[in-house]
Amino acid sequence: MGKDSKGGKGGKGGDKGGGKGGDKGGAKGGKDGGEKKEAKGGTSVNVRHILCEKQGKCLEAMEKLKAGEKFNEVAANYSEDKARSGGSLGWMTRGSMVGPFQDAAFALPVSSLGNPVYTDPPVKTKFGYHIIMVE
Repeated sequence: MGKDSKGGKGGKGGDKGGGKGGDKGGAKGGKDGGEKKEAKGGTSVNVRHILCEKQGKCLEAMEKLKAGEKFNEVAANYSEDKARSGGSLGWMTRGSMVGPFQDAAFALPVSSLGNPVYTDPPVKTKFGYHIIMVE
């Protein structure tokens, strides 16, 4: 019994336990593993977004994305959010985002800045209009 308690504490710092569920596990699993993990619930997603108060500006930003510009560059030029670092919000967990944003974020597949898969049309929340992507 005592070993189980200590094992739990030791497992936290151990490479075997941490590596399997961490970033390495997601990269190792590729697209399929990452998508399934997010769809099940409870996990987190690495989110970027472009937030605009006005729908027109948000649609302008979307046109730039469709024209092939990188997501982080469009975010830096168009987003009105404090997340100026290319629109990155970092790792977000379920329950830490507003409803429509969260639903969209967990429904998106993992993609890259060079070839982003994002919400189209933009998602409307109380903060404005968001173009969301998940890395």
